[in-house]
Amino acid sequence: MRLPVNLTLPLAALILAAPVMGSEAGPAPTTGPAADYPVTVGEPFTVGNVTWTPTDQLNYDAVGYAVIGEGAGTTGANKTLPLPSYVEVTALDSGRTILVRLERRGPMVNEALVELSADAATQLGLAPGSHAPVRVRRVNPPEVERAALRSGNKVPERMETPEGLLKVLRRKLADQSPLLPPPSTPPTMPKGPLAQAAPAPLPLASSTPVPKAKTLPPATTAAIPNPAPRKPASSAPQVPGPKPSAKPPVPKGGEVVQIGAFSVEANAHKAAAQLGATVTTAGKFWRVQTGPFANRAQAAAALEKARAAGYSDARIQRAD
Repeated sequence: MRLPVNLTLPLAALILAAPVMGSEAGPAPTTGPAADYPVTVGEPFTVGNVTWTPTDQLNYDAVGYAVIGEGAGTTGANKTLPLPSYVEVTALDSGRTILVRLERRGPMVNEALVELSADAATQLGLAPGSHAPVRVRRVNPPEVERAALRSGNKVPERMETPEGLLKVLRRKLADQSPLLPPPSTPPTMPKGPLAQAAPAPLPLASSTPVPKAKTLPPATTAAIPNPAPRKPASSAPQVPGPKPSAKPPVPKGGEVVQIGAFSVEANAHKAAAQLGATVTTAGKFWRVQTGPFANRAQAAAALEKARAAGYSDARIQRAD
């Protein structure tokens, strides 16, 4: 005898089993900007005798040296920027610029600013074992480039940096102390042709002449009894200002910070008073300097103070 077939039972079983089968696939992977979270800043740490303090600095722009280390894809390591974050790395020798995703802390040596993976170093054109001068600038790339770097791929190179800016960046690297964390300040493009010789005197810091009346000591002529007949204005001697400060003895091989060279003596004394510096004459100019310091590391703090006061052309040079 043939039994009737119930067609509703298999359909009900399939409906009940569907949620169970779907739960085995797990949650969908995170995509979009949320894939870069959480962002970690971290606590201060020490490498040798230097303390590095991570910070979420949006306008980070520094020069230093790059080394090649571990990691896959176009990635890198930095001591202070949040993880992850994105930077443009420029080779100061060639001007070549690439986008890198920072995923690790490092490099754990004070002489290097950034550590690049082998893939990132190859794209930047660095040879294995390189210790190359670079610029590292934090950027906010579009999501399509972020996604590519997260997936282990690379993105197209940026436009090459022009030679004029490369000269500014190389000079900034030469002036900063390798024993201290590099200042993360954007470089300033020069006004006019760049000076080619590094040891030459700095460009004149005075661009606005000071009115002649302000440079004369008050009541000078009143203090002179029975003044001699005045000569024509064209040959009248100028009243001298205050004498340059005596320069302290400098140890042989020491370092000084030259704040600037001025064509107007009053401007030189104003800068010296602002920074506690000394004024010396050099031909037709007045040089403002601080120091002497026993070594370049001690002079670095005075250099940063001078630049923070607005003297961006200040530099460290040998006292002798």
